[in-house]
Amino acid sequence: MRQPAGPHHVLLPVLTLALVAGCGGPTDEPERRAREIHDNVLTIDTHDDIPFNFATPEVDPLNADRQVNLEKMRAGGLDVGFFVVYVGQTERTPENYEGAKQGAMTKFEAIHRMTEEMYPDLIGLAHTADDAERIHAEGRLVAAIGIENGYAIGTDLSLLETYHELGARYITLAHNGNNDIADSAQPNPAYGDTPEENGGISEFGEQVIAEMNRLGILVDVSHISKAASLEAMRLSASPVIASHSGAHAVNAHARNMDDEQLMALRENGGVMQAVALGGFVKSPSEERQAAVEALRESIGFTSFSRMTDEQREAFSAGMAEIRSRYPGPGVADFVDHIDHAVNLIGIDHVGISSDFDGGGGIDGWRDASETFNVTLELVRRGYSEEEIRQLWGGNTLRIWRAAEDVAAELQQAGG
Repeated sequence: MRQPAGPHHVLLPVLTLALVAGCGGPTDEPERRAREIHDNVLTIDTHDDIPFNFATPEVDPLNADRQVNLEKMRAGGLDVGFFVVYVGQTERTPENYEGAKQGAMTKFEAIHRMTEEMYPDLIGLAHTADDAERIHAEGRLVAAIGIENGYAIGTDLSLLETYHELGARYITLAHNGNNDIADSAQPNPAYGDTPEENGGISEFGEQVIAEMNRLGILVDVSHISKAASLEAMRLSASPVIASHSGAHAVNAHARNMDDEQLMALRENGGVMQAVALGGFVKSPSEERQAAVEALRESIGFTSFSRMTDEQREAFSAGMAEIRSRYPGPGVADFVDHIDHAVNLIGIDHVGISSDFDGGGGIDGWRDASETFNVTLELVRRGYSEEEIRQLWGGNTLRIWRAAEDVAAELQQAGG
């Protein structure tokens, strides 16, 4: 573990420094240095979930009571958010494939509504890595789009091009449950899943990866089985992304990547975006797990994206009470995952994600307004400004551009 060792434009009302940094202002050298670095680097969070009623009067992107809104992004110095088009896994039927497509389209439309109709002066949609840097240089926040769960295409390969045109720049091949593309790290027995249904990546999945490479969509190996992730890394002509994963050596969760996967990721040229989701960062006690399960049952929880306002309020209050009884992991625990990956595979292959509004959030980085605290912990551990620049966004931009370059070569070769 390491030992301690262009400015953001203010266009929106900001929260106080006490909220952002957890204190009254910069008082020590690490904090002063961290604030300077945080203002200089481009910060990218590669996984922020949205509900189906996002960018409506019910869920205003500016200031809705969520972990990520435009005011909190500005207050915390979070420059770029990958807003996620998530569809949950259901039984694989023609009707459900159509439902997954419609659900995806609803979220695409919401992100476009936020950036093109509601707040175009505050946030712009990036279709390329250059777009992200240009929009940031203009003083605006940046939205990018990722799809969570390749189930959104069902078995229709042509939907990849449709989604790419709408702005999708990565696709998580599967989610919680196998689909027609890949096996999940967490198969769902309710749908008849077996751990090796596809043997990793299916034949259809091989076509999907090839088409994603041709279009310039990053292959996301978070959520898929170990066998599927290793195969995806071998198959992809572009570097892959693990948009929200942790290090299995630090916390042995099924969703985290073990050292063999991380070494394969380095060989592929890809990036693991360490994720600030408590259960992935550090295993909770049995008592805390039981309390969370009881809370979910009491409010009728099904998924974060489908929560009503009443459920969200009850869940938030319930989790606050649970955290007071059973303190969860904090920023230092989270950065342990970054340290492990950096020490094993190098600074070029590690990034940062939150999974906010999809279960993410740890003590010290509970929402976008507290983003600075991650930079502060990195500075305290001795990371340089250039290393922090890579972790917060440089590595993500590198593989984004690599995917664009591979797509251009493949399209040129294909005529």
